[in-house]
Amino acid sequence: MASQDWFEKDFYAILGVPQDADAATIKKTYRKVARTMHPDHNVGDAKAEERFKEVGEAYAVLSDPEKRREYDAIRAMSHGGARFTAGGAGGQGAGFEDIFSAFGGAGGPGGQRVRFNTGGAGGQPNLEDILGQMFGGGAPGAGYGGYGATPGPRPGADVQASTHIAFRDAVQGSTVSLSSPDLGRINARIPAGVKDGQRIRLRGKGRQGDPGAPAGDLILTVSVDKHPVFGRDGDNLTLDLPVTFAEAALGATVAVPTLDGGSVKVKVAPGTPSGRVLRLKGRGVKRGDHVGDLLAKVQVVVPQRLTDEAREAVEKMAAAEDGHDPRADLFQRARA
Repeated sequence: MASQDWFEKDFYAILGVPQDADAATIKKTYRKVARTMHPDHNVGDAKAEERFKEVGEAYAVLSDPEKRREYDAIRAMSHGGARFTAGGAGGQGAGFEDIFSAFGGAGGPGGQRVRFNTGGAGGQPNLEDILGQMFGGGAPGAGYGGYGATPGPRPGADVQASTHIAFRDAVQGSTVSLSSPDLGRINARIPAGVKDGQRIRLRGKGRQGDPGAPAGDLILTVSVDKHPVFGRDGDNLTLDLPVTFAEAALGATVAVPTLDGGSVKVKVAPGTPSGRVLRLKGRGVKRGDHVGDLLAKVQVVVPQRLTDEAREAVEKMAAAEDGHDPRADLFQRARA
């Protein structure tokens, strides 16, 4: 349900995107701004922390299609985008402020007097109750937010947050500690196999609700740092495997590093070219019952310097291959 902030705050301006921005632009902009303003990178900077909270609040609304439609409609109405016909004499159009006056019980002659049981301090009307009446409130007894109904306890709001984790922690799983002025310190379990940019919902870790109502959720966006050796393709781990010319030409058994710090042997067949991928079963990312593979892409290393003996050997090999053009097929296919 909307809050007073939806009338007072321009979430598009806070996030720094145009009103017609698509979902991908909103997500990309949020990740960039959130990374810059994250409290972990601005320790002791209260302004950055407040900015981080505002950006998260804006993203929570604009990234949710349903909330965004509701927000756009309310903002348009608050700026004169929607007009209503008053129930008074003459049927003159009434603006947004007139609607709130009518809901406050000050209707003109013939107008219907409306009363809300707000339960709030000082008897002030609850904005969410008013919106519930305007955008879908039902008949008396219709339930929460309905006409004549007493609103029940409200659940806590969801909270948006982001964190950076190491590549190995993303693959193997980890626990991170988050801190927030509103929520305090929270320990969040990152499941094994989480991907860069993935959003994790932590039930009950958001803001507290009214007494008797559940707490909101913490929606955590995970950014995964790059690894100097390993990459990821779905549930498969990838790496470039350097081999010497002799190993590739004659064949060899070489060691391949694994993410856990160990190694495994792999056989390089004679005549293996650069770019060939060697698959090591079950050495990839484990998610549930599924385990990916480790894909080692062969990179034949050309020596930068040759000893006299090595040069002589290469020259003999070149002489033995005299007349063989490895590019002949390339030119033939290019002319086809």
